[in-house]
Amino acid sequence: MESENTIRREFRIAADPATVFAFFTDPQRLVRWMGLSAELDPRPGGIFLVDAGHGRVARGEFREVVPVSRLAYTWGWESDKASVAPGSSLIEIELVPIEGHTLVRFTHSGLPPEAVPEHSDGWSHYLGRLVIAASGGEPGPDPRLNQPRRSVST
Repeated sequence: MESENTIRREFRIAADPATVFAFFTDPQRLVRWMGLSAELDPRPGGIFLVDAGHGRVARGEFREVVPVSRLAYTWGWESDKASVAPGSSLIEIELVPIEGHTLVRFTHSGLPPEAVPEHSDGWSHYLGRLVIAASGGEPGPDPRLNQPRRSVST
């Protein structure tokens, strides 16, 4: 679901919240579903840095870290042509235990309206890969890493 500057997703993962939390905070687990490499310091003020390939680097700062239940960090792209600069948008993740699974509430807010469609498409792709990886599956090679860069706005 999207609004003018916000993307929202809600989905279940067949894993406990601690496992899902680790896929957002442990660099080795994060790159199983998104990016080539990551530097993460999951504490308020800590760095969030992901090399997404093709010269795209996402950078932000952790704002809130509540182990196994909530994360918030800023997000943007390191590029002088990016419409979403580092720290200019906010990602919030809530993890709720439900019947042996985890309900994930994902919100990406503060995006310029023109950046919402491409970010929405990207998050649909990557959150789908997260569901597979966090529930114990293997999402396989990311086909987006083999595609040329689509836009400087993401």
